Amino acid sequence: MFWREHGPPHFHATYAEHEATIAIETLDILAGDLPRRAKGLVLEWAEEHRDALRENWALCSHLMPPNPIPPLE
Repeated sequence: MFWREHGPPHFHATYAEHEATIAIETLDILAGDLPRRAKGLVLEWAEEHRDALRENWALCSHLMPPNPIPPLE
C-alpha cells in the first residue's frame, strides 16, 4: 500500500514483471494488469480480506504500520 498516492484506497499486486493497482472497495483494476490466473487469485484474496485491507489503509494513513494479512489458502 502506498497510501500517500492520490485516488481511492488501493493496493498494489505484483506477479513476475506484471503489476496492477486495485481499488479496495470495488476491486477494480485502476492501473496495470496481471495474467488472468494471477488476477483471479489476487481478486479472490482481496475479496476475502477486504476488511483487513480497509483497516490497513486506515492505519497507514495515520502513519502506523499495517497488520499482516494471511495469504490465500
